[in-house]
Amino acid sequence: MSAFPATFGQDAVNSPAKAQFEAFIDEHRSALNRCLDGLTEEEARRSLVPSRTTLLGLVKHATFVEKVWFDEAVTCRSRAEIGIPATPDESFVLDDDDTIASIQQAHREACEASRRATASLGLDDLLHGNRRGPLPLRWVYLHVLRELAQHCGHADILREQIRGG
Repeated sequence: MSAFPATFGQDAVNSPAKAQFEAFIDEHRSALNRCLDGLTEEEARRSLVPSRTTLLGLVKHATFVEKVWFDEAVTCRSRAEIGIPATPDESFVLDDDDTIASIQQAHREACEASRRATASLGLDDLLHGNRRGPLPLRWVYLHVLRELAQHCGHADILREQIRGG
């Protein structure tokens, strides 16, 4: 009997479970990116809640999430080195030059970079760059999926308030 877990090595990188996680994450990435489709710049920036949450800010924050979990955690580079805010709250702040097109493009690019960063990893591989300490990719995938699903729900509600249905 092998001393390695059944998911060790190349089989772990190409496992059906990893593919399922990635499919669900990609589905939520796309849904969140599309929440801006058909909106005006004013609608995308409209603030309807006391927090900094706007539709444009949600997608900008999702870009931050990608970089925290799939750049910082994988490469062990600091947030300053990556060029992202120090805190999640700051990631919702919109700059004057943020537009629907620029935020959607930055998000798509971050998602593609995330896919590349995890392509050679298995679900049980440890990521050492997170502030919580080493975490397996499986934990990171679950966390990101949970966060994206939550923000997709926020986006649905905000779009409904903006567009009336």
